Amino acid sequence: MLVRMTVNSLSIACRPALAGLLCLAMLCAGCAPRALLLQGVADQLAGHGQAEEEDLGLARDAAACYLKLSESVLQQTPGHTALAEAVGSGFTQYAYAFVAFEADKLEATDSRAAQRLRQRAARLYERAHRQTMRALELQRPGFADALASQASARLAMVSPRTPAAPLQLATHQVALAYWAAASWGGFIALSKDKPDVVADLPLAMQLAQLAYDTQPEHGQGSLAVLMAQFELARPGGTAAAAERYLAVADRASGTPAPATLVARAESLALPAGDRAAYEALLRQALTVSSERRDLASQVLRARAQWLLHTLDDRF
Repeated sequence: MLVRMTVNSLSIACRPALAGLLCLAMLCAGCAPRALLLQGVADQLAGHGQAEEEDLGLARDAAACYLKLSESVLQQTPGHTALAEAVGSGFTQYAYAFVAFEADKLEATDSRAAQRLRQRAARLYERAHRQTMRALELQRPGFADALASQASARLAMVSPRTPAAPLQLATHQVALAYWAAASWGGFIALSKDKPDVVADLPLAMQLAQLAYDTQPEHGQGSLAVLMAQFELARPGGTAAAAERYLAVADRASGTPAPATLVARAESLALPAGDRAAYEALLRQALTVSSERRDLASQVLRARAQWLLHTLDDRF
């Protein structure tokens, strides 16, 4: 399901150096043009967004600081693609790892609290989507309208009418498009009571498809996993087609990664009622994630452990 977004590169971090950025900004305000200063701060924030942190608690505590500061700077430097990507990925991953997952764990004991957390996660996903789509629109004015035209044409199985040339992405736009589509999928999955939001599913799928057509192995397979999830969410989607996407993810990562294994368990084995495969995939995810120190693997390890702990509730 799309709400269980794959996290292949979770890297939310807010180090003491970030506080230094603000001090530097104040010290240099009188000796550098404001735009140049903001550009430098944006560069630093975007770089910190790629830092890895294996401690889940520390990452969660630090993320709010980093995301708030980054989003504020992005408002002043809207054309900074790397920072837009960092903000979009940060909000998406925070929503998945620390809010939606907590809601899943609470559901059995406090459904109201779980629903409040899901509403919060939906707002975070929507925030990520808004920032990444704005960045894409700045790079190509009219992008959203062209995307809607292609999505409508695809549903009707006719050639798109409005773009003079088919809408395509450059390689440097794939990451932005991935996070825009991933956050959109999460927002839609947690907004089942909002038909106007759910109606955007074909647009989110078309955006992911554009990214996949350009760079199918993006994110060491994270984009291919997203495509598998969209395949299962769309009317007429099949497990066989989803598995083909997951095979691409396996090739991209070089070996079955925790994200792909958990996706197979939740999206394929569980709906099929295959308890043996479900358990085997999650245990393999635990083994693989134990050999990796990145935060993404630790997030998925925690999820795999919880899914195994609650296995009897699902079968």
